[in-house]
Amino acid sequence: MSFPFKHVLLIGATAGIGQAMAHRFISEGVKVTAVGRRQERLDQFIAQHGSDKASGLVFDIANLDGIPDFVETVAQAHPSIDCVFLNAGTQSCADFSKPDTVDLNVFHREITINFTSFVTLVHAFLPHLLKHPEPASLVFTGTQVTLIPAFVMPAYCSSKAALESFILCLREQMRDTNVKVMHISPGPVRTELHDNAMGKDTGSKFGMALTEFVDQAYTGLAEGKADIYPGTVGGSTKEQFLELVEKRDEAFARLSGLLRGMH
Repeated sequence: MSFPFKHVLLIGATAGIGQAMAHRFISEGVKVTAVGRRQERLDQFIAQHGSDKASGLVFDIANLDGIPDFVETVAQAHPSIDCVFLNAGTQSCADFSKPDTVDLNVFHREITINFTSFVTLVHAFLPHLLKHPEPASLVFTGTQVTLIPAFVMPAYCSSKAALESFILCLREQMRDTNVKVMHISPGPVRTELHDNAMGKDTGSKFGMALTEFVDQAYTGLAEGKADIYPGTVGGSTKEQFLELVEKRDEAFARLSGLLRGMH
């Protein structure tokens, strides 16, 4: 089974998970428009794959006010996009037992990048995706620490937990539309994302191998799974984690059923 969408806009595509997934999509015959903050990496990506398969756009998703114009530019330049993959993220540590060491500007920026920007992007892209003549999709990269928080990274865990709650609500609201909402929720993956929290060159050695993640993530997407859980969070087995997911999803379904009956 192959990935059913033909042109992916991949936000956060210049490093780590996003970069690796972009390469995998192209190897599977999917066109990719990569979005990131670093022009030189976008240029390298296009040069590697060719402009018939790859394109790139520079944008910083922390610029919330610029998102509507950015999305309109994307929609006009690339009307064939049928999948928006929201992957960008940042991670840091904060110790509130030592308030004088906490930089609230860093904390709030992390919330903005990991959560608020995604909501703003979804709001801007949905009018285009809902009008797409074929099925379309939104794909999110989350994390398993939404359900089992890593206390040393409160901004990251909180922002991703908010995102996962938003994804559940969005999926339920999109249930009768042409837009499929998909969610990849891995345990730690060996990328530079963890370097800020764990030290340079240490974080990139923490977690499952990036190639293993990509194989599991792409396979799940190609199979059409709504939720994909590569790896596992530290201290819990896969079975223990999935038990939490199952209980949460059952409760969400019960509440959703009640709410649908009221509206």
